[in-house]
Amino acid sequence: MRKTKSRLLVVEDDPALLRGLVDKFRSEGYEVRVACDGHSAIDQADEDPPDLVLLDVMLPGCDGFEVCRALRDDSGFTMPIIMLTARGQERDVVRGLNLGADDYITKPFRIAELHARIQAALRRTNGRTLGSRAVYEFGNWVLDCRAQQLRCEGNIVELTSQEFSFLTLFAANPHRALTREAILRAAEKRSSLSGVRTVDRCVKNLRAKIEIDPKHPTHIITIRDVGYRFAP
Repeated sequence: MRKTKSRLLVVEDDPALLRGLVDKFRSEGYEVRVACDGHSAIDQADEDPPDLVLLDVMLPGCDGFEVCRALRDDSGFTMPIIMLTARGQERDVVRGLNLGADDYITKPFRIAELHARIQAALRRTNGRTLGSRAVYEFGNWVLDCRAQQLRCEGNIVELTSQEFSFLTLFAANPHRALTREAILRAAEKRSSLSGVRTVDRCVKNLRAKIEIDPKHPTHIITIRDVGYRFAP
């Protein structure tokens, strides 16, 4: 039994599969909510965001691709999304990932494998999310995206909206090389960034706030000729 229950939203229109998934994950200690169509899934996520979404591609109303796009782009949610589909074509996998899905599994699948992927996705967000915004911890820092706060040993550190967007992006993608262009595209959804040089300026300001020695950073690492990598 999990000490802290993660909340799953299972979006599936096949009654038998839905029942099996719900029974399995509730028995594992998860809190499980369900949606049988795309519009209901979006409404439920907006009303009470889960920690992870299991999302079928073929849904009535609007399909899983549209739901994924709405959760990522319209609502700005950061919870992991694992797409479920009977399709196996490469273009569908690529489309789902490009829209912001974290993982993709093709039906029929083994429930044990799906469970392992859920656990891995939750570990990447420290196994703890608060609704649409995860709580990330690194060093002595706690980044609470729902409260829009960065804290160090209980003390709040003020960040601009751009800095908060950047740090959230870094924390959500640990150990991953992020190009300046990719950082800019992601951050532009919530800010008024005007060019890739702004990325370097914002990173410099962030380092001054979170690094012990900004000239020798241990969290936001420069990758020469590429961009940055975040080390929790």
